[in-house]
Amino acid sequence: MRRITMLTLTMLALTSFLATTALATSPHFISCDANGVNPDGTLSVAFKIAGLGANQELTVTTSADATAVYGCLNKGQQCPNSKVAVSGVVTASGTFTSGKNGQITASLTVKPPPNTAVTCPPGGSQTLVLVSVSYTNVIVSAPGAGDCDTSPENPSANFFPQCP
Repeated sequence: MRRITMLTLTMLALTSFLATTALATSPHFISCDANGVNPDGTLSVAFKIAGLGANQELTVTTSADATAVYGCLNKGQQCPNSKVAVSGVVTASGTFTSGKNGQITASLTVKPPPNTAVTCPPGGSQTLVLVSVSYTNVIVSAPGAGDCDTSPENPSANFFPQCP
């Protein structure tokens, strides 16, 4: 009888431990936020994921639809030539390790789509500039944690409003 009682207690303790472990390995997003466009046109997206065990690695990806407008700026700070818009999906990924509390708090930064069409006249009288950039559908995702949508935020910036 005593052996059965010890075996039962051991099994209960083991079951409790496994249940706790199972709860600690269900990652989920606590928050995600895209605060605004940085001065260089990039977008930083902050996030917090919980529900991980201690010291667990997780690859996180952020993606967005982006439109960048490029133009040539002259020495008078005007854009005499037409501007060109470049659109596409931009992404950034990183692998992060959870702390003792089973959480990851970090950020990823996406860059605007690169210029593929504007060429400024030779001679240095004009400089290629990022006139404006906008981001929509900003999503952060991680395996097992799902997606975190930063909507309704649609960060944008116009660096050279004087360019028509």
